[in-house]
Amino acid sequence: MLSAEGKRMLERAVANARVLVAGDVMLDRYWFGDVDRISPEAPVPVARIRRTEERAGGAANVARNIAALGGQAHLLAVVGDDEAGRTLEKLLIEDGVHTYLHRDATLDTTVKLRVLARQQQLLRIDFENEPSHEILAAKLDEFKALLAEIDVVILSDYGKGGLRHVQLMIDVARAAGKIVLVDPKGDEYDRYRGATLLTPNRSEFRQVAGKWANDAELAEKAESLRASLNLDALLVTRSEEGMTLFRPEGVVHKPTHAHEVFDVSGAGDTVIATLGLMLAAGLEMPEAMDWSNRAAGVVVAKLGTAVVHPDELFA
Repeated sequence: MLSAEGKRMLERAVANARVLVAGDVMLDRYWFGDVDRISPEAPVPVARIRRTEERAGGAANVARNIAALGGQAHLLAVVGDDEAGRTLEKLLIEDGVHTYLHRDATLDTTVKLRVLARQQQLLRIDFENEPSHEILAAKLDEFKALLAEIDVVILSDYGKGGLRHVQLMIDVARAAGKIVLVDPKGDEYDRYRGATLLTPNRSEFRQVAGKWANDAELAEKAESLRASLNLDALLVTRSEEGMTLFRPEGVVHKPTHAHEVFDVSGAGDTVIATLGLMLAAGLEMPEAMDWSNRAAGVVVAKLGTAVVHPDELFA
């Protein structure tokens, strides 16, 4: 538990913390409705839409989580020159995120449309393609320029092409003395070599390292991967089993803080956002991990991509 003075000190440190997020952004759209009949055209439910919502997703959700907790969030990404891109930028500005969005006329901003009834997801429809090489090169130049103004870099990879130059971004940021956290995607982790920390979830880590029979075998695989990629640390989020931090100094495990799991979408965004923010505020990695674990326990009780607020985290 934080004392009142400890809470004030942490909130002041968080308010001064500057985090740059780069990666794949998307617009999450939610259509909420009712289902009370089956279509006569095909054996599918008919959803009568009653309400719609739009939220920033992907790397944009990482940035809005940082801003929601009181930190200074800077977001660098590529969007399309379209309605979805303009909507996403408007949402981010309303959330207090400093945005540096490059527009690609050949790109459709990634949109994930979810149809829900009675709080259950019926269908998800994705609209996406990859940004052009020219736009990515311009983003890389701005990334280098922004490094002097921030404390921590978060690279949020959703496999949409926004981090095609991720190895160069890591090298440049580390050469500038910055902490670099990466939320990885896929099974080619060599391109994340030299980062400060990776945050794969359990299934992502299994895809890269293979299965394990017990915690000792998990630790062996994690340390092998950490050493081979020249990482300072590896944080494996393990759903209901909590999360485990692997460093040369030893292993730190935190059990889950979730009392009710309603929706895990976006939980990884909250984890890396809170971790990066707390490191930027000057906390040591195990303590920052503890706060990110607490934040994850709060956000999984919410529907869809969501954020955690200070009164929820520090309660």
